[in-house]
Amino acid sequence: MLSFTEKAVQKVQEVIGSQPDAEGFRGIRVSVVGGGCSGFQYAMNLERESRENDQVIQVDGFQVFVDEQSMIYLDGTEIDYIETVQGAGFKFNNPNVSGTCGCGESFHV
Repeated sequence: MLSFTEKAVQKVQEVIGSQPDAEGFRGIRVSVVGGGCSGFQYAMNLERESRENDQVIQVDGFQVFVDEQSMIYLDGTEIDYIETVQGAGFKFNNPNVSGTCGCGESFHV
C-alpha cells in the first residue's frame, strides 16, 4: 500500500485546487520511471482518470492512480512533503530502496 502524510495530502489538495480546471482532475498519478544515475526515479502528475490495470487509492478528497509495475516498487512507501531552506518537495520514504544516488533524486532496489 501507498500512504501520504498530512502535509503531503494538504499539498496535493492545494495543487489540484490551484489548477484553472481543478474539477477536471480527479487526483494524481504516482509512478516509478527509468532514469537517473541509480536507475529509477519517482514521478507525480495530475490525473483526470484511471487507466487499465491501475490501482486506485482514495486519499482525503482525491484519488491516487498507480500502475501495476510501479506498485511493485512503491509498496509500503510513505509520501511526505517537506520544506527546507534548500527547497521544498515531495519525499518518498520507500522501504524497498537499497540505495540512492548522491543527490537523492534516483534510487535502485
